[in-house]
Amino acid sequence: MKILALCVGNPERLAGKSYKTGIFKQSVNGAVMIDAEGLVGDAICNRKHHGGVDQAIYVEGSLTLDWWSKELGRPYEPGTFGENLVISGLDNRDVAVGDRFTSGDLILEATACRIPCATFAARMTDPKFVKRYTLAARPGIYCRVIRGGVAEAGMAIEHQLFPGEKVTMPELMKTFGRQLSEADRSRYLAAPIHYKLRGMLEAER
Repeated sequence: MKILALCVGNPERLAGKSYKTGIFKQSVNGAVMIDAEGLVGDAICNRKHHGGVDQAIYVEGSLTLDWWSKELGRPYEPGTFGENLVISGLDNRDVAVGDRFTSGDLILEATACRIPCATFAARMTDPKFVKRYTLAARPGIYCRVIRGGVAEAGMAIEHQLFPGEKVTMPELMKTFGRQLSEADRSRYLAAPIHYKLRGMLEAER
């Protein structure tokens, strides 16, 4: 596997919206520093729902993006979904909480899946895109930065599987906002899940 693209965005206003967003991302040439908050220089405009230590990096797999290219009927440009990192040969459906991506000094750890929102739908100029993305069941991957480093397109990157019981990205999307069985709740909490999800699950006990 390789890093195909690293993408950053600037604050931009969506058509018909009063707020600015960093969802419009473009791939960059050259090396990019990644620290605990993500790619240095990347705009995060709504820190209540975006960014933070447990979703510092948003990852998309190239196999998933190839699928979307066919689904959308046009070539997919890196950064279209607001992702920071595109990894070759990766299918989002194969990623679970606790999986790690390592490249040079950089270590990322998957924490949660992307839940589509109105901003995403507006970015795609499709009011039904939230439903479309949900039904596709191929959500993007949020990661925390275990160890920062410098990364650039073309670098080799390794996908290391979480050794415990799996909580996959599609499962996280399917169960988001739903009551879990005690067995599933315990399985989720045994994984290094996003701290907000952990808090929600612990509060249900």
